[in-house]
Amino acid sequence: MIKYILLGIVQGLTEFLPVSSSGHLVILQKILGLRTHEVAISVVLHLGTLLAVIIFFWKDILNLLKNFKLLVLVAIVVTITGVIGVLGKDFFESLFNSPKLVGLAWIFTGLLLISTKRITQLNRDKLTVKDAFILGLTQAAAIIPGISRSGITISTLFFRKINRSLAFTFSFLVSIPIILGAVLLEVKKIQVIPKSDIMNLGIGFIFSFLVGLLALLFLRIVINKAKFYYFGYYCILMAAVTLLFIK
Repeated sequence: MIKYILLGIVQGLTEFLPVSSSGHLVILQKILGLRTHEVAISVVLHLGTLLAVIIFFWKDILNLLKNFKLLVLVAIVVTITGVIGVLGKDFFESLFNSPKLVGLAWIFTGLLLISTKRITQLNRDKLTVKDAFILGLTQAAAIIPGISRSGITISTLFFRKINRSLAFTFSFLVSIPIILGAVLLEVKKIQVIPKSDIMNLGIGFIFSFLVGLLALLFLRIVINKAKFYYFGYYCILMAAVTLLFIK
């Protein structure tokens, strides 16, 4: 049970903080030696964080449904990311077996986050089709374990001069269909789960949900205080640990 609690906590924190949840789960499952029901674990943990992001942004989701232009922009981002994800499915899945690759991807994420420190003029409060197209491409890169989805999307919007509040909100609005799509694809792979594991999976779900809510709140505070780049140093540290000690 402790393993599932730990996985839930890690998923809740890393799904939203710009440190790559997939990278952490690859490394953690290897350390904990979890080789059974990996797909079921992934699905349940992602459902927990999906519920967290829906509840946290429920007002923004309602506003999105009333804003046709914004809906189109979300659709553009999701379509581009989805097409790349589907076409490169086998390639991306093969990367999850390489801790060394995770380490290299973490270096990329870390350097990207640190580079946002120099961006000061975030004065745009409206998104364009060009913004959505670029975001769709960069979000697709986050399928690679070790590249943070929130990290690369929020950084992209910062480089496009989008203000902190809109960058934070839009980054997670476009994550909802992606997370849901990933879960639906994995559900098909789930085989019969022993009754003895159902309770453990439920506990993992609860922890990923609750910790996910706290992580979103914390990230919003960090972004508003212009300290987003701090996470880059953590990613570099994780990269060093992975490359040196994980095989």
